[in-house]
Amino acid sequence: MRMKARATMVALVPTLLFAAVGCSSTNTPATDKAPDPKGSAATASAAPGAPAPSAAAAGSAAPKTGGSRLERSALAQGDLPGYQISAQGKNPNAPDGQPQADKKACQPLADVMGDKPSPSARETVSRGMGSQKQLGLAVSASVSSYSEADAKALISRLKAAVAACGTGFTAKVEKQTGAYREVRPADYRTGGDESVSWTMTAAAEGVSAQVHLVVVREGDTVVRLTALNVAAAPQQKAQVPQEVADKQLEKLRQVRQAG
Repeated sequence: MRMKARATMVALVPTLLFAAVGCSSTNTPATDKAPDPKGSAATASAAPGAPAPSAAAAGSAAPKTGGSRLERSALAQGDLPGYQISAQGKNPNAPDGQPQADKKACQPLADVMGDKPSPSARETVSRGMGSQKQLGLAVSASVSSYSEADAKALISRLKAAVAACGTGFTAKVEKQTGAYREVRPADYRTGGDESVSWTMTAAAEGVSAQVHLVVVREGDTVVRLTALNVAAAPQQKAQVPQEVADKQLEKLRQVRQAG
């Protein structure tokens, strides 16, 4: 994407993927600092891929012992070979809060693009990821705690919204507006108790990109996964890598079993 196109990414995907876009374009290991908003995403298509993590980091990393259960459940650097994972899942230049949709039926789809999957989330921990295998692929993963009833209701609302909002909607967060069109359910294999997956095309200022979202409920915890390819043509499909979804759910279960 051109530099101007990258500048519109905040409006396209209001809060989540802006962090992952920066993460996907850097050739240095991820740190606990947010990616530089003036990074090299505009030249990602020409840059060589970053080296894969060392063999020591490539295994199934044990959950961290510090922090809350949710923090220990979130992906960390070293959990997934071939990915740079930012422990801070949001760029400080991204807008705050939950986007507001122009159509009531589509509000759940706007909410899920915000700081948390829905306002009823008790806690949310987010991660931004850049693929070293597929240059330009930006992925975000978050885990959120709910009451089990609220988690079930979220999945139901998202399924209804995907069915009702095929023609699209617009959403505004702070002073930035993005348009989302061609909302389509997508087949995607996950574990968990139940899940919903869909794609949509985000557009602003003449720039568009396809976004893929997967939301999975595991008991009272909701996993949200989002993918966008910042180096691909607008019509090229984006998909959450299966290995990311599998690893996030595996780590969530490991932490649950550890107590």
